[in-house]
Amino acid sequence: MAKYTLTYNTGNTGWPSFYSYEPDYIIGMNSYLYTFSGGDLYRHNTNQDRNNYYGQSYNSTVTSVLNTKPLEIKLFKTLSYESNTTTPNTTAARWEATSLLTDLSVGSMLSTYFVQKEGEWFSYIRNNESNVNFQLRSAHGIGACTLTTGGGTGACVIEFSRPPGYTISIGDNAYNTTVSVPPATSPAPVFIGEVKAVNNTTVPYSITIDNANLPPTPVPVAGELIMYYKNPVAESVGARGYYMEYKLTNTSNQPVELFSVSGSVMKSFP
Repeated sequence: MAKYTLTYNTGNTGWPSFYSYEPDYIIGMNSYLYTFSGGDLYRHNTNQDRNNYYGQSYNSTVTSVLNTKPLEIKLFKTLSYESNTTTPNTTAARWEATSLLTDLSVGSMLSTYFVQKEGEWFSYIRNNESNVNFQLRSAHGIGACTLTTGGGTGACVIEFSRPPGYTISIGDNAYNTTVSVPPATSPAPVFIGEVKAVNNTTVPYSITIDNANLPPTPVPVAGELIMYYKNPVAESVGARGYYMEYKLTNTSNQPVELFSVSGSVMKSFP
């Protein structure tokens, strides 16, 4: 379990923050904070190198919750913050949403996702790439394959009786499964490779996938359903749930202030 230094503010009569460093002794005196560690005496807040204690660097983190109308399931679409970080091309001092949690979903937002709009840093909430949810708009079905050439350890051409469509793109992930007749449940789709080429114009219609970097995977056979899944980071459908807990992280060792955090939230309709 991680250890923290917890501070108490007599003016606010509360516990305002946690700190990652662990001093042997701590005292405030003459408007400065002094600590002892390993037999050495340190005076804090006397240089421009922030988040460095006893020779070890730490990150700044802020964790809080968005929870308007707590009895309603909501759709959290965006997250924005106000900070004194004003240079768009400087990512070192920008905040990153390293954790976005609701009771229904998980996400995150890199610092590069945020763009500056009217003095605020703004981003749409995105899903994690590792979270594959076939109920999202990221998932699409192509149809039953009619013939497969190659595959197993490299390029594989999958043919169809109709064009795959123009929504599929190079770089999408391909999956295969068999279709069961209800009430039987179809097996979970299996990842079979990344889409490298799409043929929508000439017969036989096809897609080409590459699974050379994967362990040997089952080669699709005629009649199996072929699906593709787009990068969920680009979908920006937001996150659903009663509440959203977010964690902002800053790795800079320069002075950075965070003034406020907000988001666009609306009622979610099934």
